[in-house]
Amino acid sequence: MAAVSLLLLGGCDMDRYPLTSFSEETFYHDEANVKLALNGLYRGGITLGVDYNVSDWWAYSATILLDGISDIGYDRRGFNNAIGQLTAGTITETNLWVTNLYQKPYKRISACCRFIDGLDALTNENAEMERMKAEARFIRAVQYFYLASFYHDVPLVTKTMTLEEANSVTKSARAEVLKYAADELKAVSEILPRHKDLPSSEQGRATAQAALVYLARTYLVMEDFTNAAAACEQIISWGDNALDSNYQTLFYQSGEGSSEHIFATQFVDDLAGTGLPQHAYPIKDGGWCLINISNHLFEAYDFLDGTPFSYEDARFNKANFGANRDPRLDYTLYYEGATFRGTVYHCNPESTTADKIGPGQTTQTGYLLRKYLDESWSGNVNSYGVNVPLARYADVLLMYLEAKVRGGEAITQQLLDQTINAVRGRQSVGMPALTETNPDKLFKLIQKERMVELAFEGWRLWDLFRWGIAEEKLNADIYGSPFYVSDQSLMKMKDGQPDPYNRWYVNTRSFQKGQDIWPIPLAEKNINPNLR
Repeated sequence: MAAVSLLLLGGCDMDRYPLTSFSEETFYHDEANVKLALNGLYRGGITLGVDYNVSDWWAYSATILLDGISDIGYDRRGFNNAIGQLTAGTITETNLWVTNLYQKPYKRISACCRFIDGLDALTNENAEMERMKAEARFIRAVQYFYLASFYHDVPLVTKTMTLEEANSVTKSARAEVLKYAADELKAVSEILPRHKDLPSSEQGRATAQAALVYLARTYLVMEDFTNAAAACEQIISWGDNALDSNYQTLFYQSGEGSSEHIFATQFVDDLAGTGLPQHAYPIKDGGWCLINISNHLFEAYDFLDGTPFSYEDARFNKANFGANRDPRLDYTLYYEGATFRGTVYHCNPESTTADKIGPGQTTQTGYLLRKYLDESWSGNVNSYGVNVPLARYADVLLMYLEAKVRGGEAITQQLLDQTINAVRGRQSVGMPALTETNPDKLFKLIQKERMVELAFEGWRLWDLFRWGIAEEKLNADIYGSPFYVSDQSLMKMKDGQPDPYNRWYVNTRSFQKGQDIWPIPLAEKNINPNLR
């Protein structure tokens, strides 16, 4: 992705600024200029290297790190950091993440509106320009999907605005914003090329399938399950995409060409990479241990025969936590005694290594992220080129089944085998097929499957919010790994009471009812009182 400065706006987030390097009257007459501008729309405000403060919904910080403050993770910096406050019960309208994840989409929306208006003014628009305009409409609609999902009622801007107009917009109802996003995504899905027609040289550009994935997501938020299922069914019926046999390498650079990937943020080693390894690695590998995984995710991985995990089960191996478990556990995380990047990770309270659990810049749970981190890679930890997946075919199958179940349709074994069992049964996972057809019980299994299959892909918080269970899941104690040490006084305990399973007590979230709707930032309200 290439940045194009003339379309990146500053100041008031819906302000319009004049072009300085090109003539606005002639810029869009040159297809090369239009492609350059389109690159800027895809890039948005994504920060390369270490993304300290979330720069965009499509950055690794807004996918991987946001999952880290849901019930499946814990940010090593705790609740005094802006990201930790989002789910700790202390979210405010001045929170940096709340501000950035509101302002950044409107910068993209403003740029998209200007791009679209520029192409609309042409009299010689060709098929390629029509496609590029559809891409801009896709990007704009996706921003509204995120805004309506997390902030609910927000301004709906669909044209280039003057400064006065931008500073006096009013909020639109969430339902109106979601309908607009759905209508746009449906329209552009009929214009954009299919996945099978996208050459490898254009990897990263939006396809019809990418639009349909976000359309299905939008319909799920709207609880329009019939149309959500239809969007997924279209992707399935085309047959352009398939589950990859290797779950682990799917998230490495070697797996980026897999047809399971429908849409992803593109990165390149050294030239345009991320600081994910710097954020994720343990101290032994020069990392900051920011992305900690909670016991809630660890315990969600079943035994190999599909029975739920239990610490009391004889199959639980205290010396090798991943033994006899869903293979996705070891593909996603690692723990005390596991090998990571060629050496054994020792974080137990009796460890003599720098990775010993406890205060400071070390793990706070005993579980760290393995997903995305190719252990054979040895480049710059602040410029890692692995792509960030935004839409996978596995997600399509799980959304399809969810829409069918919640839409009240009869569930057959054939449907289960086509969807959730295909995801569970991929060659590198091999978990047994589900047979449950009771809608309530099956929905619980779908929720669990989404948690383990899509862990740290940025959808856990979104799922909790749209399912209405955020308060239940986030207003809770956070525990980490069990440690089997000779000196129990080294264990961190809640209120001084030992945990029956020897788990390390981490912290307690106090998420409150209503905090699944984020506030419009105070900075925006100060500029425009209509947003109060």
